[in-house]
Amino acid sequence: MTLIKSISGIRGTIGGKTGENLTPLDIVKFTSAYATFIKSKNDGKKIKIVVGRDARISGAMVNNILTSSLVALGIDVVDIGLATTPTTEMAVVFEKAQGGIIITASHNPKQWNALKLLNEKGEFLNAKEGEEILILAENEAFIYSQVDELGKIEQKNYLQAHIQAILDLPLVDVEAIKKANFKVAIDCVNSVGGIAIPALLNALGVQEVIELFCEPNGYFPHNPEPLPENLTEIANLISSSTVDLGFVVDPDVDRLAILDENGDMFGEEYTLVAVADYVLSHTLGNTVSNLSSSRALRDVTENKGAIYTAAAVGEVNVVAQMKATNAVIGGEGNGGVIYPDLHYGRDSLVGIALFLTHLAKTGKTCSQLRASYPNYFISKNKIELTPDIDVDNLLVKMQEKYTNKVGISVSTIDGVKIDFEKEWVHLRKSNTEPIIRIYAESANEKASMQLAEKIITEIKEIVNG
Repeated sequence: MTLIKSISGIRGTIGGKTGENLTPLDIVKFTSAYATFIKSKNDGKKIKIVVGRDARISGAMVNNILTSSLVALGIDVVDIGLATTPTTEMAVVFEKAQGGIIITASHNPKQWNALKLLNEKGEFLNAKEGEEILILAENEAFIYSQVDELGKIEQKNYLQAHIQAILDLPLVDVEAIKKANFKVAIDCVNSVGGIAIPALLNALGVQEVIELFCEPNGYFPHNPEPLPENLTEIANLISSSTVDLGFVVDPDVDRLAILDENGDMFGEEYTLVAVADYVLSHTLGNTVSNLSSSRALRDVTENKGAIYTAAAVGEVNVVAQMKATNAVIGGEGNGGVIYPDLHYGRDSLVGIALFLTHLAKTGKTCSQLRASYPNYFISKNKIELTPDIDVDNLLVKMQEKYTNKVGISVSTIDGVKIDFEKEWVHLRKSNTEPIIRIYAESANEKASMQLAEKIITEIKEIVNG
């Protein structure tokens, strides 16, 4: 069992000993630290915090403890109940709240839960803010309110407001989607997507929807991460039916995977690529993804005459880079679409709306649309090291090995990324164990694996002296 405290929040497995798992005492402690941090930034002002959760089994229990802790600190709570991560982020802005907490462990299995922390913009806290909260929690530096100063809880639902904001976007064309008469299959892994995605598709005018695992009971029917090996049921359903495409989301609905009319994966990297292609065709501007995302986004961006920039891995880093470069679209290669005209957060709902509009306007099938983009393959590997090895020094040596080589560029924004003419490799160390993660992208699976194996061999040679 595990408890992980980090600058982005706290996550862990339910049950077990305090301090080693996500127990009620740990929930109270971390919630109180976050609330104390928010109060310190608002100088005596009455605080309002939005709380939303995915449908996992422990969600109601965690929510009760968390909201009661906020009330005990004199904070008013807007509890929006079962809600997607992007809906909760937008609700913070709608409510003009001072922060928000999302109770979700994203794609982790059912025994996990987590608290994801937001600022007054409905965006994730940065590293410095996260460090402050960790210190407050460690020191238990919080003071609870007197009885006359307790907060109150108000129940609201923001899904329809979220959907309406998407419908109001100029690039979402409901009439084009209706005219295309799409038949869509969805897999919502028995979480909040089962509430949000059917409602969105109905609002977009999609008349035929085949629903898989849309009961929000938290009993995930398969590994909830939307990867090909976990999506056999919907793939088989599509391949044996007359379906135009399929959508799959993770439990908190910030990652979007797409399947084509044959039941084949569109590719999680290509969710963002396709949406960006559509956005750039109508709003020319810059794009951003993280260093471990496909080069295909850069290709599409530069073909449109715009500028692509890579950010360090992590949504907060991508958002910061998007703001710095005035990007019109961005996100992460795991199916995370960030569209600033709506809000600065990964949002599968807006991804679906923009993708369906794009598909409808092209008149292509889903597989034809995918074939129109540059084809790359990413292999994801790791190499385990003994605890006595200096991982930072190892990365420096890999950086030095490729620096100043003709036709090769090296970035050290986040680990070491080595860009070759037609492929790249990204090396990142784990913060919790002595391993190096190795992502390699090339024109096909074989070339990608060969590049990764080459780099792994070079790392081993450095380790062995």
